[in-house]
Amino acid sequence: MSGKKFPHPFLPVSRADLQARGWEQCDIVIISGDAYVDHPAFGPPLIARFLEGRGFKVGLIAQPDWHSAEPFKELGKPRLFFGVAAGNMDSMLNRLTAQKKNRSEDQYSPGGKTGCRPDRATLVYAQRCREAYPDVPVVLGGIEASLRRIAHYDYWSDKLRRSILLDAKADLLVFGMGERPIWEIADRLQRGEKVGQLRDIRGTAFLINDEEVKKHEADPAVKVADRKTVVLPSFEAVSADPIAFARMTGAFQRETNPGNARALVQRHGQRGVFFNPPAFPLGDGEGDTSKGLANVAMDELYDLPFNRAAHPMYGNEGIPAFEIVKHSVVLMRGCFGGCTFCSITEHEGRVIQNRSAGSVLREIRQMRRMGDFRGTVTDLGGPTANMYQLKCKSEEIESKCRKLSCVHPGVCENLSTNHGPLIELMRDVRKEEGVKHVFIASGVRYDLAELSPEYVKELASFHTGGQLSVAPEHVSPRVLEKMKKPGIESYERFQEMFACESKAAGKEQYDIPYFISGHPGSTLEDMVDLALWLKESGRRPRQVQDFIPTPMSVAACMYYTGIDPLKMEPVFVAKGLKEKRLQKALILYWNPEHWSDAREALELAGRADLIGRGPKCLVPAESSAERDRKASPRTNDRRS
Repeated sequence: MSGKKFPHPFLPVSRADLQARGWEQCDIVIISGDAYVDHPAFGPPLIARFLEGRGFKVGLIAQPDWHSAEPFKELGKPRLFFGVAAGNMDSMLNRLTAQKKNRSEDQYSPGGKTGCRPDRATLVYAQRCREAYPDVPVVLGGIEASLRRIAHYDYWSDKLRRSILLDAKADLLVFGMGERPIWEIADRLQRGEKVGQLRDIRGTAFLINDEEVKKHEADPAVKVADRKTVVLPSFEAVSADPIAFARMTGAFQRETNPGNARALVQRHGQRGVFFNPPAFPLGDGEGDTSKGLANVAMDELYDLPFNRAAHPMYGNEGIPAFEIVKHSVVLMRGCFGGCTFCSITEHEGRVIQNRSAGSVLREIRQMRRMGDFRGTVTDLGGPTANMYQLKCKSEEIESKCRKLSCVHPGVCENLSTNHGPLIELMRDVRKEEGVKHVFIASGVRYDLAELSPEYVKELASFHTGGQLSVAPEHVSPRVLEKMKKPGIESYERFQEMFACESKAAGKEQYDIPYFISGHPGSTLEDMVDLALWLKESGRRPRQVQDFIPTPMSVAACMYYTGIDPLKMEPVFVAKGLKEKRLQKALILYWNPEHWSDAREALELAGRADLIGRGPKCLVPAESSAERDRKASPRTNDRRS
């Protein structure tokens, strides 16, 4: 272990750590698929520190060898429960690309090594916990469990899978951000309740038997709008009929607002999964903590005793994901954008939960005390850079609203878009002693930013390190509608504002747009239009996201069924890996490595006129050298 001293004891990770604390037993043992980084950006340590702060003895086992149950006994038998999470990412998304190839690096593992966690890690870890101590309750949490809680499409096996709760054989599943439900679970178990009695905790799901499912199915109020429980189509029904899966997705999406969401039930064979309504969002800032469980606030999380470092057991092996975030500050959580390809809203919620300025400044001061801080805050943001303190103008309206987006098809008239508190906070951080630079690396929501010229000025003048991330995603109105993104005109207006303010500040800097290829609704013809727009505007994007249908997202349903579940209308889908590759090649038309695929895509789209040396052409005609390479047996083997 490193000889470096840390301000706080790390969570116990071994028997020796327990002995050093004088503990005979942990109350709770958290299993994580990520390396142990004691930092609030890492979900399992955040939950562990949160429970520790409420008086529980919590240990953490990071990336255990899953080939036997023995590593899961490292901290002994937990008195209350095992908490199981795959880590900050779905384990399949963490390992495989959109082309279903192995990634070269695992950013959440020491040294970026791959193979440190199993596929479907939540499921595997839960089974090993059960083998280790059969009578200890197992509680699932984290983004993998959260987004696989109902019947869902799994891109990597190209089939529907059951709720992970059944396959993991766990007792409870915590979905969404877990502080409120996990605290209530721990508190009630501590008070002597059995895990089978914990059936009314918001943000949790549990299994019910056949008789209980039948009672819900027989409810005569099944079609009444104000019923208390919504019966989703069964796993068997959605597996047999894509239309049923689309209807299930639409019904589920409309029950995600904690203010009006109803409980859900979904049959899986002779059993069912019961989903309580989502947990209420955390309070802003410090909140009122006098009422116990009901009043967890954002500031509390970031005031927990984090070392803001990887555990010393990793020696000099860095954790790549930590290197990215260790000098960044999160201002808020949640997103009301409702982009269909994104799962942030499904996991973090649509209501923005904010930290106070005081909490942010306290974290900046903690960061200053880190030995490697040189005065640069690498990011001041969150899921979106500029949703801080934005909210519905009326709590009553918000509690009744079932819209899936506050900004599509246009910015809602009830949404307050005042960037003033964010601008003031940005200025406060810049003034903080020891801070030289404060950059915004989180993506900027440009349809909101263009409504605040003062914010754009502040952004361009002080918070852009040469390049700014924005995500127009596409140019086709039809595709953007399926994405639930604003029209390209909004991006162009923002880009002009940003360019003018950058020039006024005497800075040469650019916005870097991100695009998605292969999204449902996008044809080769649409991608040709995007490529032509890129060429006309002089842009050569280097980072292109090949669409991945993440579990439970609206776009994943479109990809699997060919149906828009929000409108129940057909939608074109590029299904094969080759067609997805051709779409991506059109965005990268300027790169010789993609010319062959781009030519094929243009020919299939009926746009061979764009192949050649003319001013409007996207790619040159095939050269003799390229023909020779294609004829090479080694090249053919490689492409196959």
